[in-house]
Amino acid sequence: MKIGILGGTFNPVHIGHLILAEEARDKLGLDKIIFIPANLPPHKDNVDIADSNTRLKMLKLALKGNKHLAVSDIEIKRKGRSYTIDTIRALKQEYSRDEIYFIIGSDLLKYLDEWKDLGQIMSLVKFTAATRPGYPLENIPAYIKTLKIRAVDVSGFSVRECIKESKSFRYLVPEAVFNYIRKNNLYKGTVLPLATI
Repeated sequence: MKIGILGGTFNPVHIGHLILAEEARDKLGLDKIIFIPANLPPHKDNVDIADSNTRLKMLKLALKGNKHLAVSDIEIKRKGRSYTIDTIRALKQEYSRDEIYFIIGSDLLKYLDEWKDLGQIMSLVKFTAATRPGYPLENIPAYIKTLKIRAVDVSGFSVRECIKESKSFRYLVPEAVFNYIRKNNLYKGTVLPLATI
């Protein structure tokens, strides 16, 4: 099988993530894409980040009903900071006969030199960068596959800002996620409630 991996904070998961997954699956001929929410992202200050189980719950709601999309709690169970190399090694054991595509947005390319054991990551997966608005695929090293997808200018930050400013964020996230955020009063302030799954 050909499996795509989408890691991230997913704070919250939004339509941009889902469009990226669907287009990557279609254009790369992937059998499945696995979303992996980070427990503690290594390159973020963790301010305004919802509890890991809350983000996991929102992902499950967003992906429900799509047999090609799945979610893994591998990084949440491992606890601590989430490093890509640790996740990739674990996935290579679980999917030893499969081809793994690790997919990132082009906005993350500028941080690659900060990644732990990047060379090993590149040797274990097909590293793929997908376009994000404002981050063109330019001067990309040959070992990184590029993927042009439709421009959807939505980010977790923009969703959270809408919520804080009491602006509509409907249709920026899947309907089930929209309802969950409102029901649990998420992203209104700096202290975020925990979710029960």
